[in-house]
Amino acid sequence: MARAVTLIRSDFLSDVAEYAYAATAPADARLVFLAGACPLNEDGSTAAVGDYAGQAAKALENMRTALAAAGATIEDVISTRVLVASSRQRDLVAAWEVVRDAFGDHDVPSTLLGVTVLGYDDQLVEIEAVAAVPDS
Repeated sequence: MARAVTLIRSDFLSDVAEYAYAATAPADARLVFLAGACPLNEDGSTAAVGDYAGQAAKALENMRTALAAAGATIEDVISTRVLVASSRQRDLVAAWEVVRDAFGDHDVPSTLLGVTVLGYDDQLVEIEAVAAVPDS
């Protein structure tokens, strides 16, 4: 299936970043704006309490479910914002590594942010995403 997302890289920016610096979708693509994917179990409880990587994995699982409901997959994501409730860089990196690995070669433009608190009890990670799919 053809993808709508094109990742853009630049020879004039550092290659240290583990993501593309920009992405585009054609004018006829349908954009899908996802609510922040939270590490919640089906019963509403927070998964992987105290575990940044575990919560990132659960948030990604929930993001994939929301994408599927919109007719999209992780390969249709055009950008992400990863929110981590911590002021310690190692905690942000623990969550980021799970997200980065999940996206693999489809390394979309991303922002990683440390925040003071997230909305649910014991929540440490939330992942926002936008996807673009061919309009059919």
